Amino acid sequence: MNLQTQTSPPATLKRGLTARHIRWMALGSAIGTGLFMGSAGAIQSAGPAVLIAYIVGGAAVFMVMRALGEMAVRHPVSGSFAQYASRYVGPFAGFVAGWTYTFEMFVVALADVTAFGLYMGFWFPDVERWVWVLAIVFFIAALNLISVKVFGELEFWFSLIKITAIVLMIVGGIAIIIFGLGNQSENAAGIQNLVSHGGFMPNGLWGLLASFTIVMFAFGGIEVIGITAGEAQEPRKVIPKAINSVPVRILLFYVLTLGVIMSLQPWDTITGEKSPFVSIFESLGISGAAHVLNVVVITAAVSAINADIFGAGRMLHGLAEQGQAPKAFMKLTRNGVPWLTVVTMVSALLVGVVLNALFPDQIFFLIAALATFATVLVWLMILISHVRMKREIAREGLLPSEFPVPLWPLASYLTIGFIGFVIIMIGLVESTRPALIVGVVWVLILFASYQLFCKGKGRERHFLVDETGPISIDER
Repeated sequence: MNLQTQTSPPATLKRGLTARHIRWMALGSAIGTGLFMGSAGAIQSAGPAVLIAYIVGGAAVFMVMRALGEMAVRHPVSGSFAQYASRYVGPFAGFVAGWTYTFEMFVVALADVTAFGLYMGFWFPDVERWVWVLAIVFFIAALNLISVKVFGELEFWFSLIKITAIVLMIVGGIAIIIFGLGNQSENAAGIQNLVSHGGFMPNGLWGLLASFTIVMFAFGGIEVIGITAGEAQEPRKVIPKAINSVPVRILLFYVLTLGVIMSLQPWDTITGEKSPFVSIFESLGISGAAHVLNVVVITAAVSAINADIFGAGRMLHGLAEQGQAPKAFMKLTRNGVPWLTVVTMVSALLVGVVLNALFPDQIFFLIAALATFATVLVWLMILISHVRMKREIAREGLLPSEFPVPLWPLASYLTIGFIGFVIIMIGLVESTRPALIVGVVWVLILFASYQLFCKGKGRERHFLVDETGPISIDER
């Protein structure tokens, strides 16, 4: 591998993602397994106070996305934040960011395929979960090998289904609360459920703080919007619009949705054995709605797996362009798809089949914790790269950014501090501590790999690569 500056234009990805694709991918990326399945674990940890965790976590995510957005608008390339880290922090930082994001997408995809197996168990309780996991892995592989336009179109429809279902669920849930459907039961539906079962913060401050280890998993993968920069049409126009919709998505799809859920059903009855969305309508005796919602959560899982493989594949392609991954990952199909990266991710996901066969009961939440560590580490690299970029712009008097972050520099440093806090919590919470240990081992493996394959074989890059070939970031 070689970190030397590119001297000839590499094979390019197709810019097949339209403004409609990017906008709906941005909406859909906030609605996945973390909301439909992972929210149960967060609710168990913090009770109704989990709403505070989602608001705080959502604010941090928005700052990460704005930092990524400023860099992506300034320089829209494949590989995105891995290339920014290489340019502004150093080659090893780019190596860590790129490979950890790939690892994150792999781990998140494991969680998503596991959730898919759980959802299918609602209809087919006698079928082994690993059978469904194997089936979905091969199905998604076929989708990702067609073209990026097909990927964008599928994500559009998947997101449309998910968002429509969420809105209808919120409206239906509010109607149930107002008109009293189910209020004849022991646990009557109503906002009193937010405070009447041990209080708003039943597990105290520690329960709230511990919930961040799961809450942040829910937002993992949202940085795929930065990855789309290399294949988006008019990225400088569509990416800011997509990123600026993040606060509304957080409030609507997480805070309002979970508020309705915990009003309909007491938080301590949400066990996590199935999606909270499905269990609510089952408990109210609306079995038909439960079946419809199960279709929705399955759609969400398929959408998430699809995006996971897309993101990891494009990141590996960008790493190969920088000489930080095997050059074979740069090979494209006639339709501009990096086929070897897709095949590699799908092969790795077969591990999920084995894990679901061996550890069907414990696998989801351990994977979620591991994904949280990988996610926040990637976000930390994004934020540090952005800080270094802002300092260089000020120091060298470069042209200001077209899409600057708000409240610079205070909000950026506060977000970095928050990310550090989440990493510490992963180590302090006993159930997630193994994820931190695995994460530290992962970083050590990356360090050894970098020393063995990359260090000393080239000087730090001063150029990034986009569709026009090698260009200086200063030119952007």
